Amino acid sequence: MKVDEEQIKRTLGRNVERIVTEAEFWKKLRSGRQLRIKHGVDVTNPLLHIGHAVNYWKMREFQELGHKVVFLIGDLTTQIGDPTGKSKIRPEISPETIKENSKQFLKQATKILINKPNLLEVRKNSEWYDKMKLADFIALLRKVTHARLIERDMFQGRIKNNEEIYEHEIIYPVLQAYDSVMTKSDLTIIGTDQLFNELLGRRYQEIFGQEPQVILATSITPGLDGKEKMSKSLGNFVAILDTPENKFGKIMTIPDGLINRYLEVYTKLSLPEIANIQKQKPLDAKKRLAYEIVKIYHGEKTAEKTSTDFEKTFSKKEVPENLKTCRVRSGEEWADFLVRESFVKSKSDAKRLMGGGGVDFENRKILKASDQITESGTAKIGKYRFIKILLF
Repeated sequence: MKVDEEQIKRTLGRNVERIVTEAEFWKKLRSGRQLRIKHGVDVTNPLLHIGHAVNYWKMREFQELGHKVVFLIGDLTTQIGDPTGKSKIRPEISPETIKENSKQFLKQATKILINKPNLLEVRKNSEWYDKMKLADFIALLRKVTHARLIERDMFQGRIKNNEEIYEHEIIYPVLQAYDSVMTKSDLTIIGTDQLFNELLGRRYQEIFGQEPQVILATSITPGLDGKEKMSKSLGNFVAILDTPENKFGKIMTIPDGLINRYLEVYTKLSLPEIANIQKQKPLDAKKRLAYEIVKIYHGEKTAEKTSTDFEKTFSKKEVPENLKTCRVRSGEEWADFLVRESFVKSKSDAKRLMGGGGVDFENRKILKASDQITESGTAKIGKYRFIKILLF
C-alpha cells in the first residue's frame, strides 16, 4: 500500500494525546501492508455521542488510506461491563438486549465509518470465548498478577471507601487484552481512559508471539456542562442521532471556555480557520461551532437551515416551524410529562428545571412541577428546545 506520510502526520497532529509507540507506528505503516485497526465496544447503551465519534472519524481517516477497521462487538464482555471509571458494579444485561443494542450501535457507527468489506470487518468476542475451555481461561489468568489488575484507580477508590469489588470486574481487562490477540490488532484508537486495558493487550500479544498493537489515544473533552467528560449517564452529551435542531441548540448551551476546544476536537475546520473564529465574539463563535457540527452529520444545506431557524427563534423571537409534537393526556402533571418525554432524567430534575424558569408554555413560566397540562399549545423546554403539545 502507498503510504501518504504527510496525511498521516496531519492525522496524528489533531486530537491525539499519546502514541504507544510512535516508532512502532511508523514501522507498521511503512511496511506497506493493510493495518488491522481494532475497535472494541461493549453495547451496554447503544446511544453514541460526538465524544465517541472522535475515534470513529480518526478511524475513518485511516480507512481512507486503505486500512481496515475491525469493529469488535463485545457481546460477551458486555455481560460483565467495563469497570473503567465506575465506582459501582454495572447492572446485568440480557442477551436479547445485547443483540438489539449491537444492531443499533453498528448502525450509528457506520454513519461515519466506511462500510465496505475490504475496509470494515465486524466481529463478536463470543466467537472465541464461547468456545474457550476453563483450563485455557485459567491459563490466560496465569499471565497477569492480581496486584497489577487491582492497581486501577477505580478499584483503589472502592477499597478506600470500603466498597465491594467483584471478581468478574477484575478480570475484565484480561478479556479485553485477549481480544487484541484474537483480532490480530495492529493498531487501536481509544480514549485515554482505556489505556490500562490496551497496554495489557500489548503484553498478551507479545506472550502469544504477535507484534504488539500500537495504541493511539485521542483527546477526551468535557461534556456540555464543562465539567465531567461527555457521558450518556450524565446527560451532558450531543448524540449522533440527535436532530439538527437539538445538536445546534445543545452546542449553544456550552460554557464559552469550551468553544475553542470543541472547535479543535469536533469540527473539520483547519487550525488557521479555528484561529480566526477564536477572534470573534463568543456567541458568534459558538454559532459557527454549532453550524459546523450539524454540517458534519447532516450536510451543508441542513446546517444553513438550522442556523437560520435558530436566528429567527432567538434573535427575532419567532417560534420555529415543523416543531416536534407531543401528545399529552389532559391533566398530566408537567413533571411527569418532562420525564416521560426524556427532557429530564427524573422528577427532581424536572423540579429544578421548572423552578429555575426553564419551562415556558404559551409565553408564561411553569414553575410548579405539580401544575397540570390542560390545553394544547407551544412550549419551550430549557433555552433552545421548542415543542407542540397536543391534548387528547
